[in-house]
Amino acid sequence: MTREAVFAACAKMPEGDGDDNAAVSALSDLGFTVRWGVWDDPAVDFSSADVVVLRATWDYPERRAEFLDWCESVPALCNPAAVVRWNTDKSYLVELLDAGVPTVPTTLVEPGEQAKWPKVPFVVKPSVGAGSVGAARFGADAAGAAEHLRTLHAEGRTALVQPYQSSVDTQGEIALVYLGGVYSHAFTKAAMLGSGVDPSGLFLAEKLAAAVPASGVRAVAEDALDAACSLLSILRAELLYARVDVVRGEDGHPLVLELELTEPSLGFRNADAGAPLRFASAVRQQLA
Repeated sequence: MTREAVFAACAKMPEGDGDDNAAVSALSDLGFTVRWGVWDDPAVDFSSADVVVLRATWDYPERRAEFLDWCESVPALCNPAAVVRWNTDKSYLVELLDAGVPTVPTTLVEPGEQAKWPKVPFVVKPSVGAGSVGAARFGADAAGAAEHLRTLHAEGRTALVQPYQSSVDTQGEIALVYLGGVYSHAFTKAAMLGSGVDPSGLFLAEKLAAAVPASGVRAVAEDALDAACSLLSILRAELLYARVDVVRGEDGHPLVLELELTEPSLGFRNADAGAPLRFASAVRQQLA
């Protein structure tokens, strides 16, 4: 039986950044025809596909409401629209904290509110954003942070304030990938703040490498995934993919930096050859 999968992307990167090429081949081996489609292109028919997978819709932060409306209109969307709505606003980090998940301390500053700046180096970033665009690190320069906050608020954006985790400078982040709710692989990401912007303008450039997470790191990632599924009233198996980005806190313990359930890069170019095959099987599982 031939089935059709559509990988949803954006106009600036209509076929992604190349990381998903192996996944396309793996799906073809399972009898899928795979095509790419720009999510806001009215000429693209998403309704006829057996499954629509969010892969490179990286321009949504500027048009989140429109993007969410589109997600609601697409049958067989992975991950589902309700998950996308929850996950595309990083205020979910506060919910993870409240659920007891070890998470980087996060404070929300709504437009019109004043921030209480940490007494340690910290990061200010929009609660709706992708690829670290709009994120900035500050030390003792509260004036610079206040100006950045004013800029975000002037754009109608809620800001997140988080203490900067210095381990990122030496260890970077580790990203753990789950497919169909099951651990698949991991890769490290070097520090991005201060790095150059990708030519697409959609995200900061990343340096990735394959990794094997320590047991404590995996435990925190699993806790985050379980807490999110509880908050969303779904099973882990209902998530085609999830990526948990973890850093070491100042005490050396792992902390969740982000939980990516919408359109994360899954690091197939830095994974073992079986990872794209596991992804393809997870897609079939969603259809079942």
